[in-house]
Amino acid sequence: MATFPGQVGGTSARDRATSALAGLDWWLLGAALVVSGFGVYVVRVATDGDIASDPGYFFTRQVAYALIGLVAMFFVLRLDLEWLTRYVWTLYASLIAAVGIVLVLGSSVRGSTRWIELGPLRVQPSELGKVVIAFVIAVVVVERIKSMEPGKLSLLVAGVTAVPAGIVFLQPDLGTALVYAAIALAVLWVAGQPFTHFVLAGLVVATLAVSVLYLLPAVGVNVLQPYQVDRLTAFVDSGVDRSETGYQLEQSKVAIGSGGAFGKGPDGATQTIYDFLPEHHTDFIFAVVAEMFGFMGAGLLIALYFVIIWRALVIMRRAATELERLVAAGITAMLAFQVFVNIGMNVGIMPITGIPLPLMSYGGSHTLTNLVAVGVLLRIGSRGAMPASRAA
Repeated sequence: MATFPGQVGGTSARDRATSALAGLDWWLLGAALVVSGFGVYVVRVATDGDIASDPGYFFTRQVAYALIGLVAMFFVLRLDLEWLTRYVWTLYASLIAAVGIVLVLGSSVRGSTRWIELGPLRVQPSELGKVVIAFVIAVVVVERIKSMEPGKLSLLVAGVTAVPAGIVFLQPDLGTALVYAAIALAVLWVAGQPFTHFVLAGLVVATLAVSVLYLLPAVGVNVLQPYQVDRLTAFVDSGVDRSETGYQLEQSKVAIGSGGAFGKGPDGATQTIYDFLPEHHTDFIFAVVAEMFGFMGAGLLIALYFVIIWRALVIMRRAATELERLVAAGITAMLAFQVFVNIGMNVGIMPITGIPLPLMSYGGSHTLTNLVAVGVLLRIGSRGAMPASRAA
């Protein structure tokens, strides 16, 4: 195991907590808390009539998820990433085992097997794996960037990413697999890998997309499920009535357009409260915001995401060690990619891949993952804000 600059040891829990709070990025924390709280409110008003016998079903669970996530976020503020590097391959093996077990023992919802039932809880390991894979890739790059040729390092990172991403794809969960890929590309980019590697990666992705969507089906080989093909192609021709996905996209556009400048309010949002808009508490929650609160509300939400990404980039630039810089890069890419794709698919400029909106969409594993990711960024930011002698 390589020795990382800035490795710490022997500090008390009280000292670590005090140091973490001393340089806390309050802009990032404030924006994340506001978005998370707003998400809980939107889930409540959007799902109030979804289950007649229990109107607060989704709301009470989302409150619980958010509270658990907040506890985890503040716990992470005391986490020493340099110390955690000694367990990097244990974490990686655990991730592969967790997403693999889902294929065998997981519960299926609408054709996808992504969750493990743990009593009353339903856990999605692939969501939690987003932060894990960012950390693992960062460690791999830091340990080997000086001793390995750039091409071999990029291939190694691609292989490390492809194993869990491939298993997640088989669940099938194309959206999360794409998030893993975005994290890997961001870490390699910030690490300074040659630009030609990214051009080559783009060509490989484009070739695979054309093969999977058109060439292989033409010869009778169907890699994707029919609904996945509809999701990837509906944004090109969303008016086709043959697919449920086309209907979802049309209803999302109607909801966004009907909100106008200032919205119709929770009581007047007919697309949402009458269930014309499917998945209004998960994949299409941005359309709910636009219908209820209009262009102004949706614009303010995007502005809050801008603050989160801006502060994440600042934290990445100020990171005390190279490891922390690369971890911050992976997490920033994770958040930015999810925001861009989710809002893009709501307005019809991106394929519908099932990627939730960070800190807004309903879901336990999703909420926990994003709050933990914010906690990691806050931890890295607090160390980067310290004088060099204290950070070391």
